[in-house]
Amino acid sequence: QVQLVESGGGLVQPGGSLRLSCAASGFTFSTAVMSWYRQAPGKERELVASIRESAGSTNYADSVKGRSTISRDNAKNTVYLQMISLKPEDTAVYYCNAAPRYRLYDYWGQGTQVTVSS
Repeated sequence: QVQLVESGGGLVQPGGSLRLSCAASGFTFSTAVMSWYRQAPGKERELVASIRESAGSTNYADSVKGRSTISRDNAKNTVYLQMISLKPEDTAVYYCNAAPRYRLYDYWGQGTQVTVSS
C-alpha cells in the first residue's frame, strides 16, 4: 500500500553531483515530513536532510550542509536530494523516510546505493 521508491543513486566521481528522487504513494504526501537518511557499512544510520510540509523548513546534517539541497514536489508526490561536491565519505545507502501528519510511525524506502569513488 505505502510505497517509497528511491532512484538516482549510482557511481559518482569525487567532486561530482547527483540528484536522488523518492516517489511516494499510499499516504497523504503533502502534509508529511520527508527525510533522507543514509547508512554506510559499519556506521549508524544518520539523518542527511529533512523538509517539512511547507517546504520552507529544512535541516541538514553538518557533514552535508552547504553541499545538499532537499526539495519536494507535492504535485508529483516526490522528494529530492540534490548533492554537489561529493566526497568518498558520502558513500552509503540512502533511504527515503516519510513521517505522515497525525501518525506516530513512519515509512521507509528500500534504499539506493551512492558510491563516490574515482
